[in-house]
Amino acid sequence: MDSITHIAIGACVGEAFFEKGFGKKAMLWGALAQSIPDIDFISSIWMNTSEDLLAHRGFTHSILFALLIVPVFAMTADRIHRPHNISFKKWILFFAAEVFLHLFLDVFNKYGIGWLEQFTHQRFSFNTIYVADIFFSIWPGIALLMLATLHRFNRTRKFWWKFGLFLPLIYLGYCSFNKININREVKEIFAKQHIAHARYFTTPTPLNNWLWFVVAGNDTGYYVGFRSVFDSKPTMSFEYFPRNDSLLKPVSDHEDLQKLIRFSQQFYTVENGMIHWCSMICGLDKSLAGKIQENGLYFITSFSILMRINWLCSVAALPAGIGMQQNFCSTVLKGISYAV
Repeated sequence: MDSITHIAIGACVGEAFFEKGFGKKAMLWGALAQSIPDIDFISSIWMNTSEDLLAHRGFTHSILFALLIVPVFAMTADRIHRPHNISFKKWILFFAAEVFLHLFLDVFNKYGIGWLEQFTHQRFSFNTIYVADIFFSIWPGIALLMLATLHRFNRTRKFWWKFGLFLPLIYLGYCSFNKININREVKEIFAKQHIAHARYFTTPTPLNNWLWFVVAGNDTGYYVGFRSVFDSKPTMSFEYFPRNDSLLKPVSDHEDLQKLIRFSQQFYTVENGMIHWCSMICGLDKSLAGKIQENGLYFITSFSILMRINWLCSVAALPAGIGMQQNFCSTVLKGISYAV
């Protein structure tokens, strides 16, 4: 989830644990603890792009990291707020709830997280909700605003922390229901339309849970399409993209290249003498371009984010080699390139 959502949910959990007994300080600790796994953003200062992609949601989103950081938070809070009547066990439970809730929520996004990092590099992802979904985030946001302004002894505070926690969970359940139905439908469509595939995924498009991005294929290429939860037709329109792995042979032993293959989980294509790295695994498609020259691979010449935002599809000047479907919910690997 996005950082603001984590902060809001963390504050609501803090209020739920301590309510009047610890005042609004519990909200501050909750927001901090809920945000601590995202400290991995600082790795971009010294890591190159391919390393940073793997570091994000890596070790700091692992169970091992959670087990290490929770006692640190508990001992720190226990020491800072002395004297108090809060048991060390309650500190541990509070910070464990915050950190593990962060890891639980992030696994529902497409980017994936390294729950078992240090033991395996496998990324876990349920592909259920977009990283920023207003229908998930608005409820804890409203609750945070109310809890921050109400007096600590106001009787409605209990209502507001429940409002900020239970409504997002209900919406997450609704998103999971959509995910199950979309997967069932696309599997039937794959069989009916003879879409050969060794792997596939479905993931919601930005800012909603009603339009889903569908990718299916194998080592030769991928079929890309869209499916709405409101679609009733038992068919889909797909556009095919060959993977063109042979173009990578001159640089197949390049370390950065291997890291990107690992990050992409095999969902990428190569085209036109340029490596258009179309990693399709995230809510934000990441395109990494490097040019193969006689003296080797100039890698990475640029890093851009291809926003999968449907209403940008009418803008021209898409990166070379990336196709479009000119209809609502269009762009394949979508959108406009923003340099970062």
